[in-house]
Amino acid sequence: MESWGEGNAWHEAQFLFGGRSGRALDVACGTGIVMEKLAAVSGLEIHGCDISDFLIGKARQRGIAADRLKVCDATRLPYSTEEFDFSYSIGSLEHFTEEGIGKCFAEMARVTRQASYHFMPVSRSGRDEGWMKTLQSFHNCSVAWWRQRLAPHFPRIVDLPSLWKDDISLGRWFLCFKD
Repeated sequence: MESWGEGNAWHEAQFLFGGRSGRALDVACGTGIVMEKLAAVSGLEIHGCDISDFLIGKARQRGIAADRLKVCDATRLPYSTEEFDFSYSIGSLEHFTEEGIGKCFAEMARVTRQASYHFMPVSRSGRDEGWMKTLQSFHNCSVAWWRQRLAPHFPRIVDLPSLWKDDISLGRWFLCFKD
């Protein structure tokens, strides 16, 4: 959990958010490692939430202020409408149920004013392989499958390749805009 995105997804996130300002929400922030990395390259006030109180505890131990962290269900975010300029998720939503993915995207669209960025693994085959049970269970589906779940919530979506990859998936960024 503490190193899988080094040299790829985490560096790409720094590039996407570098020089940005405003407020951002890291959904399913885990130990807060990406929050820490983005704080170093942006002017963002970054908040994070995760369903795991254990992982939020690790984020606090990392030095992230407790008032910027919440234990909550990402399908029912405890934030006001358009409270954040940006939101993001990195390597986490693919582990949600299909219903949970839709609810989470709806919530992220609700709490976000400008844009929401999501890093997901997509199937190397280009097919919707569905729920995979490997070391961790996750949805390994096509770019089109992910776009279909994002489209009801974001009017403009740009998808970009990532350097991240494994034997069955390739990393993909989905940049979702509210305009």
